[in-house]
Amino acid sequence: MNYIIETKDLVKEYDDFRAVDKINLKIPRNSVFGVLGPNGAGKSTLISMLSTIIPPTSGKAIVNGFDVKKEANKVRESIGIVFQTRALDTILTGREHLEMHAALYGVPKDIRQERIDDVIELIALGDKIDEYVKNYSGGMMRKLEIGRGLIHHPKLLFLDEPTLGLDIRTRENIWKYIEDLKHNIDITILLTTHYLEEADNLCDEIAIINQGHIIKTGSPKDLKSELKSDIITVNTPEAYKFIDILKGYDFIQDSFRKNNEIKLSVEKGENLIPEVIKIAEKNDIKIQSVEVTHPSLEDVFIKYTGRKIS
Repeated sequence: MNYIIETKDLVKEYDDFRAVDKINLKIPRNSVFGVLGPNGAGKSTLISMLSTIIPPTSGKAIVNGFDVKKEANKVRESIGIVFQTRALDTILTGREHLEMHAALYGVPKDIRQERIDDVIELIALGDKIDEYVKNYSGGMMRKLEIGRGLIHHPKLLFLDEPTLGLDIRTRENIWKYIEDLKHNIDITILLTTHYLEEADNLCDEIAIINQGHIIKTGSPKDLKSELKSDIITVNTPEAYKFIDILKGYDFIQDSFRKNNEIKLSVEKGENLIPEVIKIAEKNDIKIQSVEVTHPSLEDVFIKYTGRKIS
């Protein structure tokens, strides 16, 4: 497989603190790869090394075929980056930002305007492109930053917490925008996030990072399916009685009751709902409602880290 990023035992230390600890990654081209973890887990440090902003303490990283230590300039020419903190000049217009970035990255003059026009169409800011950035909303600024990072046609785009601090509606708009990039442009996207829904919606594959370590990788679907347990939730005024009855059935892996609600851990929950209802009818238990939920990325994160993401 052709990988755009490969790391071998990548380490970053600050005095006695190891922020990134022997990370090994292989990221396929033309994919959206997510690094999922809580604040302080090492996500931004990892991106900073891969984008040559800071040097690794030890280990190796190859980005688009170039060594981040020995060929930093080649790496920079082939990547775009959107930082966690905004890096826009509010006294410039959106168009002026794109023009300046195209010039800085050496986009040839004869195609520069065409590139700018393509990005303006892509980020869909309309007439706002000629307004001062100080009048932009947070979502508009994020779109401009992503568009600016694409002006020189990078092979790899780094998005460091791209929706941090945005309201949920704006966040969903940015997700749609990233999805459009994924389907319409020949590019690999590496994003860091601590939003579980963001990783689940956008990423072909994710790496869970905690305290500087990559502890699990895989597609969101595969990671969730590894847990194998669905949860059947039953509401009944006779929960105290029904849970004792259900404990005698082998298909129930675990059970928990709180007031009138019973939660049952099972495999293939949809197939077992009729069986649960049948057992209730057999024992004259009146069920008010029953539903099944599948494992979430939060369940996966808790399994491998022992805590919720924050």
